[in-house]
Amino acid sequence: MQLTPQEIEVWYVLPAIRRELAKAMLEKGLKQREIAEIMEVTAPAISQYLKSKRAKEARFSNNLLKEIRKSAERITKDKYLLMPEIQNICSIARKEEILCGLHRKLCKSFHEKCRK
Repeated sequence: MQLTPQEIEVWYVLPAIRRELAKAMLEKGLKQREIAEIMEVTAPAISQYLKSKRAKEARFSNNLLKEIRKSAERITKDKYLLMPEIQNICSIARKEEILCGLHRKLCKSFHEKCRK
């Protein structure tokens, strides 16, 4: 299967970011319904993220998880920060080459000389 970096980001990285944001918001005491409203997804989607039924392919470094928890804190105070915070997390994920790791895992055609 050949996937573009954009497909990998949309199908694997963004859902994993949502998963970690949902976990962090739940730890802050928010209910699944509240998290769903903030993230503009359904409550069942949040439930699946929390049970790792969705977005289980991507794994993040401790550094990135720390940033996600900080983002969750900011988002719970101002839900309009959701998009800028997700963009920031995606930027860090790119620097940590999360896409490359997933590309290597998912695509047989991955070439070692491939650079972002």
